[in-house]
Amino acid sequence: MRAHLGDQLVIDSPATGGARRDGEIVGLHHDDGTPPYDVRWSDTDEVTLVFPGPDAHLRHLEHDAPEGVRGTAPQTHEVASAAGAPRSSVPSGPGDIGRRVAVERRRRGLSREETAGRARMSPYYLAYLEERPADPTSAALVRLADALGTTVAALRGGGVDLPPGQGHALLHPRLRDLSPEECRTLLSTHGVGRIAVSASDGHPVVVPVNYEVVDDAIVFRTAHDSVTARAAETEVAFEVDHVDDALSRGWSVLAVGPARVVTDPEAMTGLARRAHTTPWAGGEREMWVSIRPVSLTGRRITPGDR
Repeated sequence: MRAHLGDQLVIDSPATGGARRDGEIVGLHHDDGTPPYDVRWSDTDEVTLVFPGPDAHLRHLEHDAPEGVRGTAPQTHEVASAAGAPRSSVPSGPGDIGRRVAVERRRRGLSREETAGRARMSPYYLAYLEERPADPTSAALVRLADALGTTVAALRGGGVDLPPGQGHALLHPRLRDLSPEECRTLLSTHGVGRIAVSASDGHPVVVPVNYEVVDDAIVFRTAHDSVTARAAETEVAFEVDHVDDALSRGWSVLAVGPARVVTDPEAMTGLARRAHTTPWAGGEREMWVSIRPVSLTGRRITPGDR
């Protein structure tokens, strides 16, 4: 018997017509996936150490999970399967669900151990889920969504083509202004924001861009012939926000100030080196634009005091 994390262990009753028991394998103790296993039983939600007998069998995940997953933190390198499959045939890197779980976990400032505790699963299985292509059970997804304050549909990628904010408003919302320090904290590091500029026909245009924050300046890359290039040498508005549909909460930050083209070669090289990501839109975008906010305001919606 060789199991993977997330497989289902089923134990049939020896009595004809008797009830059987099943649970999710959340921990392995041997490199080759042989018993014993840490099993979370579906009927009690308890985790116990199990040495399967002759009345037990496995239901494997519907993907080619590696056999050699340890009972400690999962390996990040590729592991060949017990069947002798070449390394190149073993999926590597996280799957879509794992990436969404990791993003939501970091967004809420939770460690893997904290998240696993909230979701009542092994931290080793959570690490495996975030780092490898995986197909978790519906029960595991429900627990993860609850632990992260989101929905199963969101973790599966449902609604990616819908605008945020379609959830119901809070019964007692509280809208409060953010201090400049709070705005800087929310704006800091990098992400996707929107810049408002005037197009060639004079009409206002709002365009999303990948941005970085360097020395209190908002910087982004663009093409010399793009709409956002018109922001150079003008005063612009730059907005960043986040909407949590699951909890009907959100915040927004608005920065207003002059935009300048970065022309110093050394500064441009430094910005390119420090950038967390390349522009999602692709193409040649070698023009760096810097915005120095003279006004920084923001608001947050949270549940109000009753």
